Amino acid sequence: MSFKALMLATAMFGATSGALFATGARAGDLTIGFSQIGSESGWRAAETTVSKAEAKKRDITFKIADAQQKQENQIKAIRSFIAQGVDAIFLAPVVSTGWDTVLKEAQEAKIPVVLLDRDIDPAGKSLYLTAVTSDSVHEGKVAGEWLVKTVGGKPCSVVELQGTVGASVAANRKKGFEDGIAGASNVKIVRSQTGDFTRAKGKEVMESFIKAEGGGKNICAVYAHNDDMMVGAIQAMKEAGLKPGTQVLTVSIDAVPDIFKAMAAGEANATVELTPNMAGPAFDAIVAFKDKGTMPPKWIQTESKLYTQADNPKAIYDQKKDLGY
Repeated sequence: MSFKALMLATAMFGATSGALFATGARAGDLTIGFSQIGSESGWRAAETTVSKAEAKKRDITFKIADAQQKQENQIKAIRSFIAQGVDAIFLAPVVSTGWDTVLKEAQEAKIPVVLLDRDIDPAGKSLYLTAVTSDSVHEGKVAGEWLVKTVGGKPCSVVELQGTVGASVAANRKKGFEDGIAGASNVKIVRSQTGDFTRAKGKEVMESFIKAEGGGKNICAVYAHNDDMMVGAIQAMKEAGLKPGTQVLTVSIDAVPDIFKAMAAGEANATVELTPNMAGPAFDAIVAFKDKGTMPPKWIQTESKLYTQADNPKAIYDQKKDLGY
């Protein structure tokens, strides 16, 4: 029976019917391939490090292919994993569209696919087993609500550093932030441009924002879809003679060590955490599916937590600095 048929059977007869197709596989018997986006940010590097550690804890053979932020490389990696006959494939999709053909190939090979960190176009939901992600709309909303509360009734012009164009997480974090500030007519996004989730691009785009906004005098706050772009933006602000964290408020997403270092120095204000441990729940879902046929929920949600300068950022930096960020 194909993986698609198993999915349909489960939908028709309930999750327990998956047990009919269990292979009795133990974690130590499994080989799993992971098509990772790349290492465009500190968070992504930490996700890779933590994923390896989680696989080792379970004695799972874990193969990682770095796509260098190119979808064509991810598709090649998935086809290579299919040819190798792995037991499952993890995919962190660089963009949300263009996966149908290769995921159908995995399905035909009876290899379940689990999405990590990012989702794909809703039309492809039948092509994967489960997605382990945060609620990225909620992350953006938390960031927006923090800014509204922090500025009170003060007029606030916001510049936004977006993530990679076409990535579901970028679209969701944008929507969430807009939802978070929707009730505050005094808070407005005046400029928005992609920084491609990288520190260097974040700095470059922030430099252009500063030039366009009177040397930065008109900027009240910066919202970045990830911390790495914000770290670049902070550098650009400092080089322009601005004071990030006081003169210009900052809020971003991921909670990587360097943003806590900036917070401790008074140069950043807030971040929303995205846990790098997406693989742990994914491994557990695959082991249960392979061993007993247990169907996981379609979405396994991770926690999103807000951190500010009041949360002892130096201590948090010390806790996170050795995780591979």
